[in-house]
Order: sequence, then structure tokens, then C-alpha cells
Amino acid sequence: MSTNGDNEFFCDGITEEIINALARIDQLKVTSRTSSFHFKGQNNNISEIGKKLNVSTILEGSVRLAGDTMRITAQLINVEDDFHFWSETWDRKRENIFEIQDEISLLIADKLREHFGHLDYADHLAEVPTTNLAAYEYLLKGKYTFNKWNPEDANTAIRYFEEALTIDPDLIEAHTGLADGYSFLAVAGFAPRAEAWNKAIGHLERAKAIDPNNAPLNYLLANQAFFTEASFAGAMDYAQKSIASRPTYSEAQQFMSFLYMLRGDLKKAREHLLYAKSIDPLNVETKFYEAYFQYRSKDYALAQKTLNELLDVNAKNLPALITLAYVLLKKGAFGEVEVLLSGIPPEMIMPDEKLGLTCLKLAIKGDHVNLKQPLADLEMNATEDTSFQAHAYLFKVYCVLGRHDEAFQLLEKLFQHHSSILLLSFGDPLAEAIQTDARYPAYHQRIYPLQNDTSKTRKASTSTMDEETTTAFLDRLHNFIEQQSPYLNPSLSLRSLAELIEIHPNQLSWLLNEKVGKNFNEFINQLRVEYFKKLVVDPANSHISLIGLAYESGFNSKTVFNTAFKKTMGMTPKEYLKSQS
Repeated sequence: MSTNGDNEFFCDGITEEIINALARIDQLKVTSRTSSFHFKGQNNNISEIGKKLNVSTILEGSVRLAGDTMRITAQLINVEDDFHFWSETWDRKRENIFEIQDEISLLIADKLREHFGHLDYADHLAEVPTTNLAAYEYLLKGKYTFNKWNPEDANTAIRYFEEALTIDPDLIEAHTGLADGYSFLAVAGFAPRAEAWNKAIGHLERAKAIDPNNAPLNYLLANQAFFTEASFAGAMDYAQKSIASRPTYSEAQQFMSFLYMLRGDLKKAREHLLYAKSIDPLNVETKFYEAYFQYRSKDYALAQKTLNELLDVNAKNLPALITLAYVLLKKGAFGEVEVLLSGIPPEMIMPDEKLGLTCLKLAIKGDHVNLKQPLADLEMNATEDTSFQAHAYLFKVYCVLGRHDEAFQLLEKLFQHHSSILLLSFGDPLAEAIQTDARYPAYHQRIYPLQNDTSKTRKASTSTMDEETTTAFLDRLHNFIEQQSPYLNPSLSLRSLAELIEIHPNQLSWLLNEKVGKNFNEFINQLRVEYFKKLVVDPANSHISLIGLAYESGFNSKTVFNTAFKKTMGMTPKEYLKSQS
């Protein structure tokens, strides 16, 4: 959706809420925020967008604000033929934002169901995070600013989230926003680690008291368990809860894939990665996880290709640079490693990271003479409990050198300090030499305890009915159609027809698609075509144009009429009329 002027944060908030609302429908694949926003402000054609996102329908719209009034437009476009099959405009007061988000989401879902097939969803899709508009606008400003992903804007976003909480202390998204902001600053090294994590944990605990099933909350709790407690089981448990709550939450799907990569369960890692790619194909993080999966799968050539594609877009993508260094080390491309490291600005890479990579390069080359001094420096740095990078690289170097006793001693030290380096480094391909050690299986189980994956839990459908109820409802539908001819009303919708025959829209959708074998539009348009066929051969109507008769039959679009007629009859309306002469 596009917007005007300084209200971009407001438009983005509406767009994201509609995405989240539609994503709650189990049978609907909705592209996540990051990939959807990739095209914002660009003039791409519909077919190009559809191809890149791998979707069949595009939702396009705009938000315009003038004082306390907003105008929202939305339209659904079929990618295959660029046909705009539905559009609507709403003029509302700004204070009605929560009601209009739910109204728009439900209407979009209704139109998708009418055109494409059965969907089962609740009577309300959009959540109301707060009853206070001012708090909500501070929340939206915080989200908008934080999504710029840099320390300055992260700190600004934190201030917005704090403002929101001064107005509404129970606004859970502001608590998770603050936790996300502080954990970002902690992990990226832009704030004192312990202090930032403590602030993040405080807001996570507050959010947990408000709604323990919140998907973003459980994703952040998974990160906290991983990075501050080195608890693989805890991280896995929270990630599963996040996905069970919202299967289309791409960040949780990515993280679940990452956890399985670390454990070495590449089959399950691939399942979650493919799901993340299907709903968020243009997300840079998804692409990085794909490259990391290729590295962990030892497909080094493909990993190098994917990482280079990431670096072509952003040459300062540090995770991609470091993983590329790992790939080059595994390929024995030591000269390329040296060139890569020399090209990284000193302010971008931690000294222990660069020292560790140098030690790994020399150890793999077998250059023990030149390794002696940098390894001594790395060992000295690793004596500090908080030297996480030094710990990670020293463990890998010990594995390469066959110094397994020292590697396991280091692991024990990391266990004592609950270091996430345990989880990140133990199964790394650069440390694979230790896998032949008899102690490896026990340590693997200790670091990555196995538990069942419950993240694919789906809600049972509320639409299915027993045979007796199905027969009764079908009879009711057909009798009403025959007696009342509701299809002649061009404004007829699945929801309004369901109200007329007094059944739930979900049940009518299921009946039409599963028992009649047609979606709502196919069912109604076929009835309209049959009515048109009677009108067009009646001599009393010879003075009325074909499109006029189509409108008399309930159609309100020439394109829809011609398409439906040809699909039903296999010929155009003119050809049909000629065949009846």
C-alpha cells in the first residue's frame, strides 16, 4: 500500500496488520511483511511481482490522511491476466482504525474465498492491540523506525515504544518491540551486553504475563534462551510455540530451521527453510539462512554462489562475509580468504574474529610455524569469560589440529558459563574432525537434546458437517435458489447468501467447494449464465443488448460476464445467440 507524506508509518502499520490478519487463515498463503514491502515505492508490473513472490493474487492499495480523516483503497488483482476483480474505498475517522482493519481484512478474505475456493476463518481477523489511538501510533512509529535496522534508529524506536507504554502499560507489542530492540543492540555489540539483555528480559517477562502464546514473544524468548542461557531445548520449545501460534511467522520458521541446522538434522532444517522461503522469498535473512544451510550441508560451491549474491546487494553484510570465509576455508582457497579479510574494514569485524580466522587458515594449511604466535594470542584472549569469538575459534582450531582433549576442556568451560558458542560451534563443518572422537555422541546429545517437533499443529476445521446436516443444508440452499433467485442481485456475496439461508459462511463455503464442486463465483455465475440463456432467446428481449441482458441476469461487469459465459458454454455470447437462431 502507498501513502502520503509523513504518515508512512501509519500506512505501513495498516498494511502489516492486514498481512497478519490474513495470515491467520490456515489455507491461505500470505507473503510476509519483508517480501511484500520489497516493492513499496516501485513501479513494477503485476506479473513481475507475482513471479518474484510466487503468488497468484496481488493486494494493492493506498492510505491517505487528512486531519482526523483517512481514505483507504484496496483492490485484488489476478496475476495471470492483470484483471482487477475487486476494489473498494473506505472513508473513516482515524479513531476507527481498529474496526476498519478488521473490516478490510474480512472483506478481502471473503473475496478470495468467493473466487478461489474454501477458506475457514473466524468472524474477526484483525486483533485490537490497544484501545488508545495515541499509544497505537507510538507503537507504529517504533516498528517503522526499528525496521531500518541500525543502532541509531533502534534507539529511537526504543523511545517510541517506551512512550507507548506510558500510555498503555499492557501494550504487548511495545514490550516485545523493546525486547527486540535491546536484544538487537546486545547481540550486535552496540550496547553493554549484560545490561541490554537484562532490559530485554524484563520486557519479555512482562509480555509473557500479558499473553504467553504471543508469536513474536515466543520467538524472542527462543533467542533469549539461545543467546543468554545456551539452552537448545529452551530455544526449540519457544520457537515451536511461536510457530504453533502463527505458522506464517517467518522469523520463527527461519530460527527453527537454524536450530535444526546446528543439530545436524538437515531434513527438518530444510522443511522449515522451504516454508520460510515460500512466505518470505525476498527477505535477505531468509536468503542468508539458505546460504548457511548450504554451508552446513557441505555444498560449498552453492553456498559460495548464494553468499556472493547477498554481498552483491550489500557488501557490508557481515554474517555473509564471515560465512563466506568459512566456505573458502573448507574449499582450501586460502588466498581468497586473505583477500576477503583484508577487504573488511576494521570497524566492521571484531579483532578476535579476524585473529580466529587467521588461526584457522594456518591450521588447515598445516603452517604450524606461522600459527604459533597467533594461536598463543587467541589462547590468551580466550581466558576471558566474555571473549565469545575467541572461544568459538579456539575450539575449531583445536579440532583441526586434533587436540581433542583441549577442545573438550574448552567445551566444559563454555557449559559452566552458559555460552551460546557451544551451540554455534560444536557441529560446524570446520570442527568436523572431532566427530570421530568417542566422546562426540554424548556431547552432541548434551548440547542438542532431542525433543518432538510440535510446530506444525493446525486447528481443526470448524466447517465440516455430518452427512445428515450436509444434506439438510444443501436442500435449504437449492430450495432458496429456486424460489428466490438471489443470483440476480449483482451485490450478492457468499456472506450475504449465508445470512439469507441462515448458516455460517464457513459452512456455505465448505458445502459449495466440497459437495457442489464449485467455488462461490463459479456457482453463482453459472446460475446467471443459465438465466441469461433464457432471456437471450426470448423474442420479447430482442431490443435489449447482450450486455444489457447480462446485467439483467445479475452480472455487473462485461469482462466477468464474457469470461463466465465462455467458461460455462465453451463459446462467446454472440456465438451462442447465433447458434440458437
